[in-house]
Amino acid sequence: MLESLKAEVLLANQELQREKLVIYTWGNVSGIDRKNNLVVIKPSGVAYEDLTPEQMVVLDLEGRVVEGALRPSSDTATHLELYRQFKAVGGIVHTHSLWATVWAQAGRAIPCRGTTHADYFYGEIPCTRPLTSQEVANDYELNTGRVIIERFQELNYQSMPAVLVAEHGPFTWGKNAREAVRNSVILEQVAELAYLTRELAGSDQPISNHVLDKHYLRKHGPGAYYGQ
Repeated sequence: MLESLKAEVLLANQELQREKLVIYTWGNVSGIDRKNNLVVIKPSGVAYEDLTPEQMVVLDLEGRVVEGALRPSSDTATHLELYRQFKAVGGIVHTHSLWATVWAQAGRAIPCRGTTHADYFYGEIPCTRPLTSQEVANDYELNTGRVIIERFQELNYQSMPAVLVAEHGPFTWGKNAREAVRNSVILEQVAELAYLTRELAGSDQPISNHVLDKHYLRKHGPGAYYGQ
């Protein structure tokens, strides 16, 4: 079942390790088959180098295991909530990558300081509010997804394919698992750039709006002209 998607999700999980976004088993990637509303996700606690396509877990959007002998990632409920609410998303990544997690632990959004950021994220990368003690005690992973959705009530998740969960770490998404990983790699780079720029400049002054618009819109949307 979903052999192609399993292979894609497996390779995407292993790419996290190659890109040095994770150590041990500190992250996960999932992908969704929107035709059948089935999600493929990494099994919990299995080292990336030991993963096989057969170990990938297939679930429906309500969290029922359809195929797989191993327990799915402990973050599965977060992924499922994002898939239920963000209908155009085809892949999701969660890591504890160094620089993005620094901003998340500080509870700070990542300001857009320059064109490197603006090429991929349309404005500052948002941070959620911290979860309450009740939200942590009851359905923690589901509530993690819900605070992300809450933060995006007035944001476009397609032009901002990343979020920082306060006191926790980053999530990214894309049209498929591979693009979600790419966004996670880029998020880590811009998180480091923003931190170092702040240290040098002594402020969080964002990029000018006209340069932000130019760089984002030349790659995204109906008027895009970057690339072939």
